[in-house]
Amino acid sequence: MQLFVGLGNPGAKYAQTRHNIGFMAVDQIASDHGFGPWRGKFQGSLSEGKLGSEKVLLLKPETFMNLSGQSVGEVMRFYKIEPQDITVFHDEIDLAPGKLKVKQGGGHAGHNGLRSLHQHIGAEFRRVRMGVGHPGHKDAVPTYVLHNFAKADEEWLDDMLRGISDGAAHLASGDSGRFQNAVALRLNPPRSSTTAKSNAKQPTTQKPETAPEAEPEADERSPLQKLIDKFK
Repeated sequence: MQLFVGLGNPGAKYAQTRHNIGFMAVDQIASDHGFGPWRGKFQGSLSEGKLGSEKVLLLKPETFMNLSGQSVGEVMRFYKIEPQDITVFHDEIDLAPGKLKVKQGGGHAGHNGLRSLHQHIGAEFRRVRMGVGHPGHKDAVPTYVLHNFAKADEEWLDDMLRGISDGAAHLASGDSGRFQNAVALRLNPPRSSTTAKSNAKQPTTQKPETAPEAEPEADERSPLQKLIDKFK
């Protein structure tokens, strides 16, 4: 069994903020893959379903970001899920908007949700790092991630979420490479190549050139000589 966790903050106030991109990811998976209804359990919202041949639980902790580990820890212990079978979707300010990377284990880099997870389940879980960009100064980060996405972000955000859903079964089976390819195909679809029609004309059969007729030589005889030659 796999556990997919989306990090975010509960409530309509935070629904469209950069910090809630993890919630958005698991919502997209649930909607596209026919998961069951969300139920309030384990200090969060839980939904069950299948991705490919894998049974998967989707979790949105509702403890607020800095206590996310409490909810994840409860689900992990109840279902006896190992940390390496947990995938966490979260915002990543160190990646440009529209960039995504998968990482197994590692530090929390100051992310409050990841810090809480480290405290409750350790560091060996898998992370899907979803780039939202950096405001430019570390003091501006809290305000930046708690603000809604800009209108200019709507297109790449929609493509990223759909790509995550497209590749979710690959992620559940452990193939992070194919998962990332699915996301890349949404974010950077290949350009359709059209075969140019040849405008070259078929060679025309030309008539062979004929040598020009020779002009008659000028008659330099005198009139008397012409008369004599006529009666020869």
